[in-house]
This record gives sequence, C-alpha cells and structure tokens, in this order.
Amino acid sequence: MTRIGIMQGRLLPPVDNRIQCFPREHWAKEFELAAQAELDCIEWIYDLYGADVNPLSTDEGIEQMKSLSRRYNVQILSVCADYFMDRPLVRASASEMAERLAILEWLLGRGHLLGINRMVVPFVDASRIDTDPEFDNVCATLTRILPTAEKNGVEIHLETSLAPGRFAELLARLPHPMLKANYDSGNSSSLGYNPHEEFAAYGSRVGSVHIKDRVLGGSTVPLGTGDADFQALSDSLITIRYAGDFILQVAREIPGNEVTWAKQNRDFVWKHFNCSSSRRLLSWASWLATRRSHDMSLERKKFKPAGG
Repeated sequence: MTRIGIMQGRLLPPVDNRIQCFPREHWAKEFELAAQAELDCIEWIYDLYGADVNPLSTDEGIEQMKSLSRRYNVQILSVCADYFMDRPLVRASASEMAERLAILEWLLGRGHLLGINRMVVPFVDASRIDTDPEFDNVCATLTRILPTAEKNGVEIHLETSLAPGRFAELLARLPHPMLKANYDSGNSSSLGYNPHEEFAAYGSRVGSVHIKDRVLGGSTVPLGTGDADFQALSDSLITIRYAGDFILQVAREIPGNEVTWAKQNRDFVWKHFNCSSSRRLLSWASWLATRRSHDMSLERKKFKPAGG
C-alpha cells in the first residue's frame, strides 16, 4: 500500500531560517500535526545541527518516538542522514572517513532499533561526487558499509546529483539488494534530467521518492510551478510498478500554515500519481463501515414485525 509522508520539520515553522533541519525543540509535536494533515509517515532527519538532542541517539528517545507513532498512527519508516551533508562521505582524510563511517554504522544500528526500513544518504550539493577518484572511493566506502546495512535490515538509498548513466554505473558496480536509489523530482528538474531517461537507466533500483519541484538551475518552488515533469515521473513509476512511499519535501509556505499546505501537497500527490495513502483508505473504510451500520439499522427498523 502506498504511503504519503513528509520530511521532518516541514510541519513546523522554519528553525533559524533553515529550510530543512531537525526541529530541536518541537519534534514531538509533528506527530499530531502529521495526523491532522492525514499523512502516513514522517521521514526522520539526523543532522549535525540537531545531533546532540535527537531522540534517535538514545534508547529512551526511541521509545518515546515509538509511543508517539502508535498514539497518532504516524509511522517512522526512514531516516534522512543529512549529517553527511556537513560531514560528506567524499573529500575526507582517512581519519575523517573512518570517523564518518563509524557514525553511519552506528546510525544504521539506531535505525534498526527504531524499526525503519531505509536510510537516505545524500551525495548532493556539498557532498556531491565530482571526479572519477571520488566515484571509485564512494563505491569502496559503500562496499564496506553494506554488510552493516544488511545485518541491521536497513536499506541504503542513495540521493545523488549524478547524471542518469553515471548513477546507473555506480549502482551496477554495487548490485547488493540493500542498496537502492532515492529519486528526488526536484533535484532532477533542477539539473535538467529527463525522468524517462533516468528510469530507463536505473529505474529497477529506485526504492523511494522525494517529491518537490525546482526550476532548471534554481531553487525549490511550489509543486507544479517549476520544471519537474510529474506526468513523465508518474508514467515511469507505473512502468516499474513502484509501490513505495512518497515523501513531501516541498517549498515552504507562510509560517503557521504548514498543516494546510501539507494537505494541499498531499492532494497533489494523490491526483498526479493516482494513489491513496493508507490513512486515506482507513478513513474511507471507517466511513464505509459506519454507513453500512447505519443502513442495516434502517433496514431492521423497516422490517420490524408489528407488535414487536
């Protein structure tokens, strides 16, 4: 069943003018807000900015996250490891790389305790892969970390700015079933990539999708106003029979209007990708059960024997 979720922090006003970060003070509030927006899940963020207070770091924090997840029926199925935007897994000394790999191994273990199924690891912007030696080093790094991912039952989903053919080459070098691609509609549109060409190159390895819109060579804009080709993306996802999640990572709106904005963007996904979230189906099932109960009650009254 398709799930529609949102990147953590997007249901709260921006913190310190950051577009995306772990919401240090009000992270627990987002479970309730996600339920209000009829979203199925939150993609958790682990970044350098919030590392010292992220509940993912402690067993007590993970139990609190699980409790809130049960209370509001909002799942945490994935972690976006933005820590590696500030501490990239490229262009690092041997000692720096060893430290960062240790963090990634630890984070995969924490994800296992939380019960997630995937971790998105970014290789974009400051952590992008630029050169052939960097490409080779990333392949070697991932080869080292994949046994840890397998042991913990957590897939690694790569978010890269590589051109379709180059990304396909990287994935072909690493055929491990725990390694998949994260497709980001905004990043691709900003770089001028064609969804049909991307999915022809590596569509069979796409495991998760981030939904946003960007203009060619520019920044994030509201869905449908940039250069993302959502029709081509929808067609491509149908071709590979995609049954994974859609995570909203859209442009921000007026602070304080986050829940309404999330609902509008959720509806955009429902419309353009011809899907219904599990929460929406549950709401429909609940309504249908209530309607049937009401109809049966009317039928019993209608055929009640005289004098009964």
